Amino acid sequence: MSEQPRNGESAPAPEPEELREQVEHTREELGATVEALAAKADVKAQAKEKAAEIREQAAAKAAHASDQLRDKAAHAAERVRDKTPEPVRDKAAHAAAHLRDGAARAGHLAAEKTPEPLREKAGTAATKARANRAPLIAAGAVGLALLVILRHSHSHSHSHSRSRSHGRCWRR
Repeated sequence: MSEQPRNGESAPAPEPEELREQVEHTREELGATVEALAAKADVKAQAKEKAAEIREQAAAKAAHASDQLRDKAAHAAERVRDKTPEPVRDKAAHAAAHLRDGAARAGHLAAEKTPEPLREKAGTAATKARANRAPLIAAGAVGLALLVILRHSHSHSHSHSRSRSHGRCWRR
């Protein structure tokens, strides 16, 4: 591996220290090569890394979609609230208060007859529901407003059809 002198003389033998350095350098290169090959061959580790990357991307997309849905729901609730007449909103608020009172009474009755471990789990669920109260209230208000509007339009269409058919009967 060492060069031969051109004049035909043999090259001096490398010093032991120089040989040790060459051996050490070769070992380091060989170790790095083995590590690189092992990393390429470790399919399980690569799959785990890829799965973690995909999980992170999915979580980010889900959070973004959730934020968009929350914004759209809030906007829709605001539009319904703006377009709903005051008497309908008052009725909805009164009905909601009535439902809350009934639910509270039922809750107290159930709490009296429920074992302690189950009561603790229910308390945790109630805390989570209270933390996300706005979307629940908005959805309830939208549903109630739609119900009132549909019932109102349904009752008007029936009263007009009855009076028309009734009028025809008298004319015959």
